Amino acid sequence: MEEKRIELEYQQRELRILREELGLNRKEFAIEYGIPLRTVEDWEHGKRKMPDYVLRLLVYKAKIDILAQKNKEEQAEKTKSKNVNIIVDSDGTKIVLINDIRFKGKKREEWKEIEKYLVEYVGRCYEIEESAEKIYIDTDFPDEFANSESRIALKGPVSKAKANASQGIPELIQIATKDTFAENDKEKHKKDAKFGWYRYDVRFALPVYDDKSGELARYNIFSAKMLVRHAEDGKKYLYDFLRIKKETGSPLE
Repeated sequence: MEEKRIELEYQQRELRILREELGLNRKEFAIEYGIPLRTVEDWEHGKRKMPDYVLRLLVYKAKIDILAQKNKEEQAEKTKSKNVNIIVDSDGTKIVLINDIRFKGKKREEWKEIEKYLVEYVGRCYEIEESAEKIYIDTDFPDEFANSESRIALKGPVSKAKANASQGIPELIQIATKDTFAENDKEKHKKDAKFGWYRYDVRFALPVYDDKSGELARYNIFSAKMLVRHAEDGKKYLYDFLRIKKETGSPLE
């Protein structure tokens, strides 16, 4: 009896660990692997013993699935990096060159897609090259970027510019320069911006295509302020990009 109890506990533990590694709840796990939900629940509660070969097969299949997901994420990162580059203009100022117009920035539904796209950055940390400051991305950033009053007020090319700037978040953080500081004066930010706000200068460029040929004609350059909050935990968190303006000088050819 003792041996059976130990074996059941081992199976319970291994199955739970397996689900957690896959990021699935019991119902999702049951659907993914074609197992009745009641059976999965009985296995995890130790009410039924799982055949040893089934556990081995599940572990093997799950490892393949986890590896495939990891490869997919790595490939997605590589694809992103190909679409975004950092260049230096004639004045020695760095510009984030975004080579793809992915978003039109016009419809509310599209901003929901942008918000969802930005969720991929949550939990990550990037460094400002000039100062070696670490900038973290928390759960408030996607919503603020896509749904703030300042964003809703944007129109036409500037709205489109902010929408597509979402593709270059890590690079924009990297090139940020010349921070300015302001004390927090809003009660709602008492904790998440306890030590105030920082604004950094950033620049990015977007392609413009010829209407007739569809070929690349030039790049329009935009300037913006990267807004960062200094939270109660002592870390700096990316909050939004403000004051986006198209530069009036000569565009990149």
